[in-house]
Amino acid sequence: MQPTGQWRSEHQASKLDSLSQFLFPTPLTRSLLPCPLFHSFFPYCPVLPSTQDEHLKQIEVVEIAKSRALSYGLSEKHPAEVVVDETSIKPASVSHNPPVSLVDGSLQKEYPNEEDLRTLRRVPGKISWITYTVAFVELCERFSYYGTTAVFVNFIQRPLPAHSTTGALATGTNFNEHVPGALGMGQRTSTALTLFNQFWSYVMPLAGAYVADQYWGRYRTIFASLAVALVGHAILVISAIPRVIGTPGGAIACFSIGLVVMGIGTGGFKCNISPLIAEQYREDKPYIRVLPSGERIIVDSAATISRIFLYFYMMINVGSLLGQIGMVYAERYVGFWLSFLLPTVMFCFCPTVMFLCRNYYYRAPQSGSVYSRAFGLWRLAMKGRWSLNPMKLLQSRTTPNDFWDRVKPSRLGSEKPPWMTFDDAWVDEVRRGFKACAVFLWYPLYWLAYNQAMNNLTSQAATMSLGGVPNDVIGNLNPITLIILLPITDRFFHPALRRMGFNFTPLKRITAGFFVAGCAMISATVTQHYIYKDGPCGKDANHCLEVEGKHTNISVWVQTVPYVLGGISEIFASVTSLEYAFTKAPHNMRSLVAAFSLFMNAFSSALGQALVALSDDPLLEWNYGITAILAFVGGLGFWFTNRQTDSEEDALNMLPESHFSSKVKDVEEAK
Repeated sequence: MQPTGQWRSEHQASKLDSLSQFLFPTPLTRSLLPCPLFHSFFPYCPVLPSTQDEHLKQIEVVEIAKSRALSYGLSEKHPAEVVVDETSIKPASVSHNPPVSLVDGSLQKEYPNEEDLRTLRRVPGKISWITYTVAFVELCERFSYYGTTAVFVNFIQRPLPAHSTTGALATGTNFNEHVPGALGMGQRTSTALTLFNQFWSYVMPLAGAYVADQYWGRYRTIFASLAVALVGHAILVISAIPRVIGTPGGAIACFSIGLVVMGIGTGGFKCNISPLIAEQYREDKPYIRVLPSGERIIVDSAATISRIFLYFYMMINVGSLLGQIGMVYAERYVGFWLSFLLPTVMFCFCPTVMFLCRNYYYRAPQSGSVYSRAFGLWRLAMKGRWSLNPMKLLQSRTTPNDFWDRVKPSRLGSEKPPWMTFDDAWVDEVRRGFKACAVFLWYPLYWLAYNQAMNNLTSQAATMSLGGVPNDVIGNLNPITLIILLPITDRFFHPALRRMGFNFTPLKRITAGFFVAGCAMISATVTQHYIYKDGPCGKDANHCLEVEGKHTNISVWVQTVPYVLGGISEIFASVTSLEYAFTKAPHNMRSLVAAFSLFMNAFSSALGQALVALSDDPLLEWNYGITAILAFVGGLGFWFTNRQTDSEEDALNMLPESHFSSKVKDVEEAK
């Protein structure tokens, strides 16, 4: 077989000739090469017929070639842009694949045109094993975070039980009617502090993103954040030991310091772990693949990223479920010190796994001063468009195409400023990133409803008939719902919609999430109404429980409805926000856009502080009802302001990648 194309220079040919001998030093390894793909640029590759039995060996050798090429000093994309992917390797007996063209020395996949995008079936691509190690790190981190925060409400709100020094219920206590406690500071204080924790943990991602994108890169930032968070966990353990609990003033001070330190680490971790896991999938754009049956399908990068985040989110909830269930029983039977210690121990697995797998991760390098260029580009685009009239300002900002097109380097020519060292493609990426940030601006209204499950629904459960179940274990209905429904959504729901020809785009999913969250809060409102109506003390349910030990006869399992609906809304809104932040951000600003998405949760927590006055009897009906209304208003506003962006979904996903601060393999050896 003769090469089907010529290399651009004899220098390249000589280099590849030497490289082929380096990568495949023995005749055996060279004989196993998938020759139809490699012979055109590795002259030592013999021509052998490829059979189905040899296919797995061929794929293994390809992976060896990739790893050795990296050690040879080449990036995953050689200057000749050789594309090597096992999904493109097929046995020679299969004749349905379209020919692979060699243009300017590069093997090119077949990419879909507009007609293909409308008519061909879309499937996710293959997910590598290293992706699952990142998901496991997230599982351990979420186990520690949610296991710790699950007991915050009882630790802060409820008083220390009689004859207890740890917060656990003393021997002989009626376990069916009492709950653990420590500081006894009431529901308003517990709501305020849990909201502060959420606010702080979701503000700090902005700092973590800045450090990662500009200075350290994602991997190093994650490692440093894990170290800081570990210190925070240790401080929380100290706040819960019996001697400290005995002095509530000292305990709450130590507890607050622990919250602040843990929040710094959590923020730096969260904004970087989701881009890191998605970056392990190396296909940026959809391409066409031909099945043995002859059917042409689209291996959709967006569908693959969606699948990665669905399972990533499932691992979050596995960790959440295990952490919360274990820790609420630890507080109940042993004490709060154990509820804070066990998550700390589990947290130690995070840096361990990250260190052991350090040489296998794809690590995008830090991008330098790219933030200043992005915002400088926006300021340049706004030049001459400022107005004191808000409507006129908004109209000038939303003029189709012209807003960004007029500041592209090709349009400015010799008039472009010195800092404009990027290409037109990066301007399009920045435009897409700003669109994503505009999408996230509606999320505070969604998170306002979601956050009710983190505090007020736990307090509501304590006033109901528990039947021996801890009040703060009921919240685990939410992760249980997600663990069950996430695989069903991936394997059955989404494929069924694709077969029906319905493109359930990210923005449609998010809209559905808003409405389902509103329904969850309606059910919580109805439950609270009947607690007040049928309870022994009317609208003084919490005082009745704490002073008289009485509760309503309504079963706590009624809360299944808001928790299950809340889980469904997360699948549509929360999971999709991770996917959207990654796929729409410029490649060198992914941590920042992810952090902006997370910051909306912090903004929501700030809004939630305005509702703290409603977070106690007799106003809890209004609390749930108002958040339900806001969720529905948010869903309507979200869709009507983002319909145009939804129509551009495929076009935004298929933008050409900019070469400005392009992604390369970080092969720096870990010290």
